[in-house]
Amino acid sequence: MRKQIALSFLALALAASASAQAPAAEPSKAPGLPPGMAKVYLVLLKKGPAWTAEKTEATAAIQAGHMANIQRLWKEKKLIVAGPSGDDGDMRGVFVFDTDSLDEAKALAASDPAVKAGRLAPEFHSWWVERKALPVAGEYCQK
Repeated sequence: MRKQIALSFLALALAASASAQAPAAEPSKAPGLPPGMAKVYLVLLKKGPAWTAEKTEATAAIQAGHMANIQRLWKEKKLIVAGPSGDDGDMRGVFVFDTDSLDEAKALAASDPAVKAGRLAPEFHSWWVERKALPVAGEYCQK
């Protein structure tokens, strides 16, 4: 639990630092949110059943597909921010999606080659966040 809270703050810190370089985000507007807030989906990418630290041609191909998928999701303006965790724990990385529903966030995560291969297992959380704290989907790391 502490690790998830710490990762949430890490994701927020990354997003806040990125917001200094990008205009204010326009994430999905969910009904009932307080003014200035947005609802996004925080996806914790954990080690999946097929996880291995071994580097092979197959794992390199999966990683290359994973990175290409991240680029695709940015271009489609569905991904706000993504990145790896900084330790060797079960948590391997984070996606923050700008989608209208949990089902859409699940479909986007399921499109990732590392998730398809079982190397990563996504854990989904809806996240209410200050709209100005996040970069615009599709613009982070694109300049």
